Amino acid sequence: MAAQRKASRYVVPVAVAGIAAATIGLVPALAASGDPDLPEITAQQLVEKIAASDTQTLSGTFKISTDLGLPAFDGLLGGLADGMASGAGEGSGSAEGTADPSAQLTKLVSGTHTLKIAADGPERQKLTLLDGKEQYSLIHDGDDVWAYDSRSNTVLHEKADAGAEEDGGRAPEKELPASPKELADEVLKAAGDTTSITVGGTANVAGRDAYRLVVEPKQQGSTVDSITIAVDAATGTPLKFTLDSTSGGKPVVDAGFTKVDFGRPAASEFDFTVPKGAKVTEGDQLEKEFGEGRGDHGKAPEDLEKALGDFGLGGADANGPEVIGEGWTAIAVFDSGAPAPKTEEAPKEVQGFLDSLGDKVSGKFGSGTVFKTKIVNALMTDDGKVYVGAVTPQALVDAADAAK
Repeated sequence: MAAQRKASRYVVPVAVAGIAAATIGLVPALAASGDPDLPEITAQQLVEKIAASDTQTLSGTFKISTDLGLPAFDGLLGGLADGMASGAGEGSGSAEGTADPSAQLTKLVSGTHTLKIAADGPERQKLTLLDGKEQYSLIHDGDDVWAYDSRSNTVLHEKADAGAEEDGGRAPEKELPASPKELADEVLKAAGDTTSITVGGTANVAGRDAYRLVVEPKQQGSTVDSITIAVDAATGTPLKFTLDSTSGGKPVVDAGFTKVDFGRPAASEFDFTVPKGAKVTEGDQLEKEFGEGRGDHGKAPEDLEKALGDFGLGGADANGPEVIGEGWTAIAVFDSGAPAPKTEEAPKEVQGFLDSLGDKVSGKFGSGTVFKTKIVNALMTDDGKVYVGAVTPQALVDAADAAK
């Protein structure tokens, strides 16, 4: 199976965090008083504590809530999934009837979800998405990766080293990014002078004493208000990640442990036995089903991913995007080379979604439509250019005007 279908890609929705991640200036700040009462620490020291953390074993439960401000987003995904399923033929299933992670874990981009995780070093991880009485599980145990959807009683199996030859012999990623640490790493991976970072007091997360690391843009025009990372005082492990938008309201992303144990999980936690009557699909078989013999429907998941991108609703040209600005206010510019598609020509599910998001705008650049979320906005000009960034709509219009 192609590397892009590896299960390690589909655990938490890091796209928003990746776009919001900016270079971080380490501004020394003492922790504010709070409960619990912890020793004072500077932001520099706290970041170093996160970097030094080497948690290899843990188990627990965490909740993730995502609010992108997308009206009827679930309806859009459901409609597209059902449409692909009906056109793909019997047995293909929708997001509710397949063990394929690319279909199942799109659920995490909206609403509130509860997940259970377990990790025992780089060779064993397990994540279970709970949905009422139903559940969806990803299990990595040595050489095997299993995905199981209890609703449809279907199983997807592939070898953990599948795709190594396709990647030029490089070993594939095996770790499942199943904790807020992955989100924190997206923010802390670089340093610069566009960001303020301070310690904003203390907190208790999942029964653990923690410091609150607060990351805020210094630049004007970003849609990111702040990122707060609750860091375990004892281990340096991020326990909670919160991304807030300047538009206010609920956080865009709020992912945190409600229970956590840093002991080694039982080996049996990673055992998987195919349930009675379950349909088992091997990874290469799934790739063949989606890639061959289905006409345009076989390309639908890939096309949708390209179309939505990082919630920017635009695709890159062959040479990649041009980037205007830096840090939190960076804007990616794509040139499709063709006039923007008319929303009235799109499928009805997509048409209603785009119309609810889009605002007509004009300027020196001509005219176009701004598509809005709480964190990422995109301007699609009528002549086929796309401006995308975690910036205000006006910043996109100004960038388009300046390009003329």
